[in-house]
Amino acid sequence: MGHNDSSVAEKKSSDPTNDIPNFNAENLQSNMKTIYYSRTFLSIIAGVIAGISGFTSLTGFIFYFLVMAITSVGLIAKAGFSIHSYFDSWNRVVLDGFFSGLMSFVLFWTFAYDIVHIF
Repeated sequence: MGHNDSSVAEKKSSDPTNDIPNFNAENLQSNMKTIYYSRTFLSIIAGVIAGISGFTSLTGFIFYFLVMAITSVGLIAKAGFSIHSYFDSWNRVVLDGFFSGLMSFVLFWTFAYDIVHIF
């Protein structure tokens, strides 16, 4: 009567420490850079659109939040809805670059609004 080695292998593979995802640091950094650039670019475009459209006050900020929500959904769709394959946390996709994008948005929003509606 010998031991069955396959049952030992199955027990080792079901060990929860083997389920920890491994990320390549360079790939993760590249993915984060892509998110940052995407948010910055779309913040600038949204700011120009908000300024030309004449959005003021709360309407402009709601427009920014709407654009960033659409951007987050687009990035998640681009990742094939498997966020954990490309990022270590879903917060990275949803929140990273949010406030730096807000500053770019406000800058181009006011610039476009001034050019179109004041001058």
